[in-house]
Amino acid sequence: MLFCHSQPESYHQHSASYIREALAPFLKNEEARLMAEHGSKRSPFQYVLCAATSPAVKQQEESLTYLNQGQSYEIRMLNRKLVEYTDISSKYVKSIVRVVFHDRRLQYMEHQQLEGWRWNRPGDRILDIDIPLSVGILEPRSHPLHLNTIEFLWDPVKNSSVFIQVNCISTEFTPRKHGGEKGVPFRIQLDTFTINEHGEYVEHVHSSGCQVKVFKPKGADRKLKTDREKIDKKVSQDREKYHLSHENTVLKECSPWPDALNLTSHSSSSTPSPVYHSSPTSCSFTDDCSPNQQGELLLAGCCDHLLPSSSPQDTQQWLHRYRFSPFSKLFYSFSGADLLRMSREDLIQICGPADGIRLFNTMKGRCIQPRLTIYVCQQHTRHQPAIKPGGGDIYHALYLEELTLLDLSEKIALLCSITPQQITHIYRQKPSGIHVLVSDEMVQIFKEETSFILSIIRDENTDGYHVVLK
Repeated sequence: MLFCHSQPESYHQHSASYIREALAPFLKNEEARLMAEHGSKRSPFQYVLCAATSPAVKQQEESLTYLNQGQSYEIRMLNRKLVEYTDISSKYVKSIVRVVFHDRRLQYMEHQQLEGWRWNRPGDRILDIDIPLSVGILEPRSHPLHLNTIEFLWDPVKNSSVFIQVNCISTEFTPRKHGGEKGVPFRIQLDTFTINEHGEYVEHVHSSGCQVKVFKPKGADRKLKTDREKIDKKVSQDREKYHLSHENTVLKECSPWPDALNLTSHSSSSTPSPVYHSSPTSCSFTDDCSPNQQGELLLAGCCDHLLPSSSPQDTQQWLHRYRFSPFSKLFYSFSGADLLRMSREDLIQICGPADGIRLFNTMKGRCIQPRLTIYVCQQHTRHQPAIKPGGGDIYHALYLEELTLLDLSEKIALLCSITPQQITHIYRQKPSGIHVLVSDEMVQIFKEETSFILSIIRDENTDGYHVVLK
């Protein structure tokens, strides 16, 4: 699916000029440093986060940028023709944007920290993409299990920009998890890949990132103002020890994130990530099996109900069959007994309100309750010998999902082994002996669990039947 805002050629020309002028003070220094490190060859990729850097960071430390929770920030991908710098010939490249921990200690605990955040914020994502504001990006995608990652394609010979939103704050990963204390720094990192001979975006070509801290709404503006006032009070000799504050943040070149290669090879091969705005209930199929065949295999290996004796493999098949594929990895080692022990509240916290309630109801085998239940006894069986212990008439239950004459006709036809089209009319016989034609309105006022004697009269003029409820 394509998410691309077409712009006139003049837009790209003015945009390039504007970007170059706005970023000139520090792009010059950044390019000089990169050229000194790598010879005369410049990197074909340059990313700029449109958010101001803090002036209260010492020269020997990495720059720090403050962001507001949930606010859309632009990352500009500058226009550089790849053929002038590298041998890359593909039209599009794929970039993966992620929010990760800057602190090495927390990086080792990333999985546990993110799972804890998922537990406390069911249904939310750490990183989102603001599609309406983004320009020049194609096929934005996210994965329901990778809450801190988004990916998209873009044309590097054109000016493109993606708007991102970070929904967690730095203090959510501190011991007390609230404001009033020093929050942990994050990293925003972009890993870019080009296509290989098999049509997969797995060839890593560039990575860059920057350090950020995320505050509650408007907190970043207040913190930046405080830092500037703090630096302004220092003497000029002390100010030289700190970075200058810039209106934009250039992402610095860095090593690829360890999971980047695994994630892109996984999403480019047999299991594509779901399209960003789509429901996360898609299911992948193997290369040698069509969707219809895959469904038949799952049906053959699953039972209708999840049983305590179900193995982890059976549980995985059951989850896929009932459209809980996004949570199959989360419950990978769970047996049927493990899953059935979980309460409704547990599942809501793990899967979110909508999927949690649906999973609980499906596990417990809860059926849709009929809107009306009535009991009927076929008249031609009333005078036959009783076939149940204790004698008496035999009644059948009719369950109406809709309070309509059509639904009543279908249920009676099924009981009498005829088609609904053969029923000409349905009448209700009153105690006075009169026959009243049954309509939708009459069905709607039937009382729950009302009992009727059902008689069927052949219509002499047609092949149909008249049904009388007594």
